[in-house]
Amino acid sequence: MQDARERTISTISGWGVVFGLLALAGVVYSLYQYSLGTRGIESGWGLGIAITLTVVWSLIPIGFFTLQPNQAAVLLLFGDYRGTCRDCGLRWANPLFSVKKISLRARNLNGEKLKVNDKRGNPIEIAAVVVWHVKDTAQAVFDVDDYEDYVKIQSESAVRHLASRFAYDTNEEETLSLRANLDEVSHELQRELTERFEKAGVQVDEARLSHLAYAPEIAGAMLRRQQAEAIVAARQRVVDGAVGMVEMALSKLAEHKTVELDEERKASMVSNLLVVLCGEREASPVINTGTLYN
Repeated sequence: MQDARERTISTISGWGVVFGLLALAGVVYSLYQYSLGTRGIESGWGLGIAITLTVVWSLIPIGFFTLQPNQAAVLLLFGDYRGTCRDCGLRWANPLFSVKKISLRARNLNGEKLKVNDKRGNPIEIAAVVVWHVKDTAQAVFDVDDYEDYVKIQSESAVRHLASRFAYDTNEEETLSLRANLDEVSHELQRELTERFEKAGVQVDEARLSHLAYAPEIAGAMLRRQQAEAIVAARQRVVDGAVGMVEMALSKLAEHKTVELDEERKASMVSNLLVVLCGEREASPVINTGTLYN
């Protein structure tokens, strides 16, 4: 199948043709008056010219068409593509042309909620909104059967494919997820839609996810898992910070020679500091009046 490509065709301003029709009407009327007169046909050739001009005058208005801003007309001559006119206003072209108007304005496609599986196999609900417009009128008309239906179906297919490439959520910082990396995911969606829509002469202006959630049957379980993962991640950060503070305290004591600690006292100090720093509740201090060796 050969891909069609848009080419521009020049048309005539309709207002000039209107004034020409008025002038031609005056000429035809004069010819009828001269040819017929008051005593019948006085000039056969004049009458023939008048009839011919009348037929021409009646055919010329068929070539009129109007275009609004951001609207184009695809012109066909007996099924052969002759070109596309993008000049707005009242235009005139060959009366034998068939005119198919196409809107070039930006359009919104608010996709329906789709139930798909993410990269981990979890069922999720996802939807996207796509802003698009026709860029190549010839491709939109001749390369696909219905470009609006094509955009809708390909958008749904792209969203399903996108959901299968990413997990809904992840704790790995270097891994993209649908929930945490919305901008990157939207960019990937726009890139894939651009590739799919190119065949139909459609350009994607913007594409973003408009809805993202776990499927209702697993939403409760996944919420509990997210809470557990969040608690584990928070505990890990607290422990890392506590170990760093203990190491810093021991290092400072050794550096300034504030007190000499043997291995047993260091172990006791580390244990006490970790309990204080990692505990969920405030620690209650206990004063030791003896020694570790009593």
